[in-house]
Amino acid sequence: MFIFNYRQIENVALRGKATQSSVYSNEDGLHLGNARNGIDGNHNSNYFLGSCTHTATENNPWWRVDLIDVYRISHVVITNRSDVGSERLNGAEIRIGNFLTNNGNENPKCGTVTSAKQTMEFQCNSMIGRYVNVYLPGNQKYLHLCEVEVNLDPMHCN
Repeated sequence: MFIFNYRQIENVALRGKATQSSVYSNEDGLHLGNARNGIDGNHNSNYFLGSCTHTATENNPWWRVDLIDVYRISHVVITNRSDVGSERLNGAEIRIGNFLTNNGNENPKCGTVTSAKQTMEFQCNSMIGRYVNVYLPGNQKYLHLCEVEVNLDPMHCN
């Protein structure tokens, strides 16, 4: 008889610290799109309900979670905004690594967003890293997302 010790997949992003290249402000000066909204555990995809991130219009915007420790990452799940502008995430790159060169945007790539789906999963094949970035190369872009989950390889958890 075989006995397997299955570990529950854990979203380590919830314990991390998030930052982003800028924060969008509306005409009233409200900042609904803070970086921490991307790891608050709330998958609501309506930006106006206050659980999504949003940068200002800029060149090469990015969002990053510092996982505080180095992990072997199985996959990353991104919840996109669904109310308006979901296509803005097209072309965003998910990068994982241990370095903050160019704000972490030069770490190895796990995947690239190629659609405007509400939920997207990227297989990272046990990539190792402390930082997970969502980087949107290009000029005059907004970057917004509503949740980022970083799941560990269950066979190689720290």
